[in-house]
Amino acid sequence: MSSQPPPDLKPYFQTLDDLSGVIDWREFFGNAHPIELDIGCGRGMFLVNAGLMRPEINYLGIELDYKEARHGAKRVYKRKMPNVRVLGGDANIALERFIPPGSVAAVHVYFPDPWWKRKHLRRRLFTDRFADRIAAVLQPDGLLHVWTDVADYFEVVSALLNHHEQFAACPPPEERPAEHDLDYQTSFERKKRQAGYLIHRGLWKKQPVQPLQSE
Repeated sequence: MSSQPPPDLKPYFQTLDDLSGVIDWREFFGNAHPIELDIGCGRGMFLVNAGLMRPEINYLGIELDYKEARHGAKRVYKRKMPNVRVLGGDANIALERFIPPGSVAAVHVYFPDPWWKRKHLRRRLFTDRFADRIAAVLQPDGLLHVWTDVADYFEVVSALLNHHEQFAACPPPEERPAEHDLDYQTSFERKKRQAGYLIHRGLWKKQPVQPLQSE
């Protein structure tokens, strides 16, 4: 028997090369619902769970690894979820060129790769420029959620965002017992919590830029 050809995952999966310019959210999702981004969405556990629980929110996952991104998009495709899409490509490029400024209600970054080796530190997602890009696409009072199991990385991220003029720290959500095997934010969170790791959770709100006072 010949194997079945892979499904055409559009519109659930696209790459940056498929985009012609800055995204028109109303056209992209077919409605004017609030937009939330999941950067580094992996296999899409958060996207699927959040999209099912909150159909009034549009979720766009961005994933550099196309294989992982397509896996997540297949989960969305099987459920025919109108409010979830996956975009394959570099999040920094997506934020810089394709996400409209001031159009996003929340950004989720769960368990970014810590890039342990010193020679790889430049590949870490959180930099001053990345924080600037997140601030640029968030709406006023928009939220940035960051979770990691790496204490040192969380300290770096917290220091960066706590000193950023457009972010103010908020009390993060408390950890609660999982009711079942899918009751986690991501599959990586499930793996780490079940292994007994501490999860560091951060939440920041975008603040308006204060106008310069004339003398």
